[in-house]
This record gives sequence, C-alpha cells and structure tokens, in this order.
Amino acid sequence: MNARTAAVLLVLLAALGGGTLLVRQQADSQRPDDAASLGQPLLKGLQAAQVAAIAIRQPKDAITLQNKDGRWIIAERGGFPADFDRVHDFVLKAIGLKIGQSEPIGEKDRARLYLDASGTAVEFLAADGKPLARFIAGRKYFKREPDNPERAIADGRYVALPGDEKRVYVVADPLAQASVKSADWISRTGIAVEKVKSLEIRHGDGPAGDDWKVERSGDNADWKLAGARAGEKLEVTKANSAAYAFVGLDLADVAPKEAKPEETGLDKPSVVTATTLDGLGYVLKLGKLSGENYYASIVVSGEPKPEGKDAGERLKKLNERLPREKGLAQYVVLIPKARLEDVLKKRSELLAKKEEKKK
Repeated sequence: MNARTAAVLLVLLAALGGGTLLVRQQADSQRPDDAASLGQPLLKGLQAAQVAAIAIRQPKDAITLQNKDGRWIIAERGGFPADFDRVHDFVLKAIGLKIGQSEPIGEKDRARLYLDASGTAVEFLAADGKPLARFIAGRKYFKREPDNPERAIADGRYVALPGDEKRVYVVADPLAQASVKSADWISRTGIAVEKVKSLEIRHGDGPAGDDWKVERSGDNADWKLAGARAGEKLEVTKANSAAYAFVGLDLADVAPKEAKPEETGLDKPSVVTATTLDGLGYVLKLGKLSGENYYASIVVSGEPKPEGKDAGERLKKLNERLPREKGLAQYVVLIPKARLEDVLKKRSELLAKKEEKKK
C-alpha cells in the first residue's frame, strides 16, 4: 500500500465515523425528552396501606370513600357501606398504572381531552387528610377510533398530573371504576329472608282486593292463602317464588339522605311484611320506580330463635348478618324491579287457573 492509498483510506474512515456520529446525534435529538419515564409508575410512591380515603370529583358530582374502623363507607350517602373488594381493587389498579405514552399538550388539547376542570379528578388521602397522590382522568384512549366511543371498551385513558399541565400521559387501563356514581361503589348485599313463615303484601296504589297473605306452619308444610274465598285455590309454586325472592335480595343503589318521601313515593308505599320460622320480622316499603329500581326502606325486627338440629350453626350465621341488615333501616335504598315481580303480584295472579268444563 503506497502513501497515496493510505491517505484516501484515512479520509474515508474519518467520513464514516463522522456520519455515524451525525446519525447518532439526530436520533438523540428526535427522542422524547422524557423517554426514560415510559413504563414507569404514574403515581410514584403510592402505597395501599397509607390510603385512608379516596375523593373522586366531577364538575356536577362527587363521591368520597373513607376507611372508618376498618370498613369503607360512602361519605355522601350517610356512611353507607362501600364494597371493600371494589375499593381495594381500585387502589391496586392505581398503584399499578404505568406510563405508556407521554406527549406535550397545549391548553386547547387539554380541554379537548377533558384534562382540565371538565375531567374526573381522583385524589388519594392519608389518615390525616394529607394528599398522597392525585391525577385527572380524561377521555378514553382508543388505538382505533370506534363507531360509538361512549359504549366501546377503551384501550386506555388520557391522564394528567397536577403541576405538569403541559403534558398528557396515556395509561393502558380505561379506569372505568373512576366513577362518582354511588351505585358503582356500594356494598350490594341486602337482606336474606330464609325459612319464611308468612308473607303479606298490601298494594299502596290498588284496591284492597288485590292484597294477599300466604302462610305455612313449617319449613316443609304447604302454603295456605289467608282468608281464601269460595272457589279460590292457591298456586303453590307462585307462593314459593314470592318467598324465594327474599332469600338473597340485593341492592342496586342507595338514595341521597336528603331524598324526601314524596319524591321517592315512600309517603304512600306498598308494604311487604314477612315473618320467619326463626322468629324474625321484615317490613319492606316500596315507593316509586326510578328507572328499573324501586325506592325502598327496610326494617328488620326480632331476635333469632332457630330450632332443630342445626340451630346453633344457624344462630351464629344470623347473628353475623343481622347487625348489617338492621343497619339498613336508616337509609332509603333502591331494589331492582326484576327481583320483586313475584312479590308484587295481585291476589288473582296467585290463584290456580280454573279448569274449563268438558263439553
């Protein structure tokens, strides 16, 4: 290799090295400033054990979940019990949120993505009321825009952090549970009326002739229609269905404390009264329909006195659930209409159909 050839090779190597450096510099300049944040936790340092309250705010509504003596309650519903599993899952999801995308954002885009005052503000609080973490949940995020974004299942959510108003983040969880609706948070467990001895319905908006009462002497005894008239024969399966409706009567929602009787229809209710072979009494008052649910009040009375071989075990179970059931008396709740259809039948609908005379 002569001196001229060696000089040419040195020039080419220098050019290639410079080109490589230029390409590397261009790539670095195109990389987002916060690329290192991608995949990192959205709410750094948040720990489940420290969370004592969750405040969720929207422009026209709000809900506050509080941990009181180991129980989660809804402050805006007079301390009505919240579903522990739902609250716990929401906290764990929030802790597990990872930054999937991060982009700079302007004021107009903040409004378009509901990351301003129109969004859903979520705040986690400590026992002393100090904030542990906060974020704003905005519009749903879709990888491909669906025909109906309101009903479609999202791929994630646009979110913003306080003090970082010029940046939007995308997380992979749609955060559907970030809701201010009490129905999305309440403990739905209502009453469990077992071993019904008698069941009576007085319709608030109908003639007395539509009212009825069925009763039986024991757990395996046949149902009888109280005050049966000539020609009336009870359809036993319908009486069984009415009694079975109370075995696990779950709740749909709880009404605000300020709801007035004339608004809920509980000033002129239908009244369902049930007694059990265990010595308990249940009075269920039903008001107006709100969508697909009845406004209702529930009063439980008596002390359990089960009999039989399993009396001890039954007494234990009854004593475990009775404090919660009796606690419902201070609230106006909502019960699904579908669960009460067999109970709200008219007297004539409980009777067996008369057989047609043979020609």
